[in-house]
Amino acid sequence: MVLTGLFTWMLGPRGPLVFMALVIGGALWLIIRDKRSGRVSLGTLGAMLGESLVLALLFGVVVGTATVHLVGPLRSLAAGTGLDGGAVSKLTLSLGAGLYEELLFRVVIVALLSNGLRLLLGIGRVPAGIVAAIGGALLFSAFHYVGPLGEPMRLESFVFRTLAGRAFSGLYLTRGFGITAWTHALYDVAVLM
Repeated sequence: MVLTGLFTWMLGPRGPLVFMALVIGGALWLIIRDKRSGRVSLGTLGAMLGESLVLALLFGVVVGTATVHLVGPLRSLAAGTGLDGGAVSKLTLSLGAGLYEELLFRVVIVALLSNGLRLLLGIGRVPAGIVAAIGGALLFSAFHYVGPLGEPMRLESFVFRTLAGRAFSGLYLTRGFGITAWTHALYDVAVLM
């Protein structure tokens, strides 16, 4: 919502399409660049995909169980209006959310918070990462209730998303953007499909 809204504001109705083209183009450029330099192989990409699939399943179980123990039985984590559309639109939404949300909440917000704490307050790398991961997780959860597509606020879904955001932030800080984005996207695919 935030990123596509910004591009819509700047470029009008074609803004989200331009943003998606830039993201896909940038990703392809990075893959081609790294492939040519020998830093990445198809085997590496396959291993990343496999790791992300395992982590997506593990995160779903661990975060769901932790939520149950913290706030009681899960009533409806997909609360709100529900998701309309066919399999293709659900798949597109899942993959897009994994990419967009990880770009905004991990690459931008968690990295900015972590580096800002380190530079401004002289906090060490690990404590700054922990504070940034918690702050990013709270923002990640809160943004699901904002705007015209936002869901009604529910304790269960807020806690679930905060825990998931914390897990994704920790994963980003330890494994990087690629694994985190794929893990998030594959988790969303499993839930929505």
